[in-house]
Amino acid sequence: MHSPGEVPESHNSGANTEFLIQIRMALMSHLLERITINPEQCSGRPCIRGMRIRVTDVLELFAAGLSAEQVLKELPDLEPEDLHACLSFAARRLDHPVVVP
Repeated sequence: MHSPGEVPESHNSGANTEFLIQIRMALMSHLLERITINPEQCSGRPCIRGMRIRVTDVLELFAAGLSAEQVLKELPDLEPEDLHACLSFAARRLDHPVVVP
């Protein structure tokens, strides 16, 4: 039973989902600001916060089996948010429609 004025959970869940999506998108946008692309640096490859640490450098360390803690130890100028940004950037780069003739 619901109290007067209380919205049943089934009606409220859509609003909660929309709110969570907005928060996730804002977080992704903030993370992706950490990725910089400068034609004058690293041949225009995506780097982290203007440093000469490429997104691919981080991804290759993960692919080699290093944990996030190990990557941060290997590249001490990075912050945990940089690792999240690299993964988010890679996911967005790969998530595009492919037209098959």
